[in-house]
Amino acid sequence: MNHVTVYTTTTCSYCVKLKNFLREQGIPFTEVNVQRDRAAARKLVAKTNHMGVPQTEINGQWVFGFDPDAIMSLIKQ
Repeated sequence: MNHVTVYTTTTCSYCVKLKNFLREQGIPFTEVNVQRDRAAARKLVAKTNHMGVPQTEINGQWVFGFDPDAIMSLIKQ
């Protein structure tokens, strides 16, 4: 089973697109809103060295931005 975590902010349109894509594909995910959870935001930047969103962790691997092909590639592994 895939473990998918999506890091988002409230105002990010690509975050909405990403979440809609995952739902359309039937892929369950956990959302972490780093705009609301500052501790999670600090941990995310420390882990990935990226400040932008969306960031998606799939089974310990990262996808930056809205990249459906990369996401599906990692899901199928």
